[in-house]
Amino acid sequence: QVQLQESGPGLVKPSQTLSLTCSVSGDSITTSYYAWSWIRQPPGKGLEWLGVIGPGGNTDYVPSLKSRTSISRDTSKNQFSLQLRSVTPEDTAVYYCAKSPGSDYEVLDYWGQGTQVTVSS
Repeated sequence: QVQLQESGPGLVKPSQTLSLTCSVSGDSITTSYYAWSWIRQPPGKGLEWLGVIGPGGNTDYVPSLKSRTSISRDTSKNQFSLQLRSVTPEDTAVYYCAKSPGSDYEVLDYWGQGTQVTVSS
């Protein structure tokens, strides 16, 4: 049974970098075929997939945010992280980390509980 938990600051100022960490237990983030994603949900809107990191450290990002987004991992801690640069109030959302069992990144079988991040001065 895999568990995921997001952590990081709940308030970020405009133009700064939003940084979140997902701690994974019950499985290894290097397990073959698994992929690990970040998703967000702005107030009153639907879920938006942000990006993913695969078992070998390969990454992919939604085109609209690719220039501002980085996903990295620390295999010794079984964690992966999100950095979203140059944030604006439109980046305010609940941010989730989640696991995909295979190559289809839209299939997400385990989720963290989510963490609210507000971008405001």
